[in-house]
Amino acid sequence: MAVRHQLIKSPPTAVWAVLADGARYQEWVVGPYRSEPAEGDWPELGSSIAYSVRVGPWSLSGRTIVRRVEPPRELELEIESGALGTVRIAAEIRPWGEHSLVIMDEHPLRGPGGLLHNAVLDALLQIRHRSMLGRLAKVVEGGGPRRQPSGAF
Repeated sequence: MAVRHQLIKSPPTAVWAVLADGARYQEWVVGPYRSEPAEGDWPELGSSIAYSVRVGPWSLSGRTIVRRVEPPRELELEIESGALGTVRIAAEIRPWGEHSLVIMDEHPLRGPGGLLHNAVLDALLQIRHRSMLGRLAKVVEGGGPRRQPSGAF
């Protein structure tokens, strides 16, 4: 299991506003070059976002489903990546003075990642988390560019 935290110099409501805006998903999540609404109203329980990731000359598609939501404190997602399996990502937002402490927890659930889960995979997830939390901080704090979404939310 890979757990990492980031202090974001904005109140929890600002962090939640970004997480709850499905059109901003590809701005803070590492990997997708395209995302669009799939089912429901993000981030309601069971709602989902379809995404595409480029891996060299190939493009892989999947979807991210809201499995647990407690606004404005917690958002748990299951990322489905077809034959690659599924991954759980949980974001917890804690007030930290006038700022926010965001804790990300990610681990594989099913498929090859779940079967091959080990310390090396956790180390790779830590690198991903560092980047993802850094991107989230930039977006929330206003330093990240707002990308035009592929689909309307």
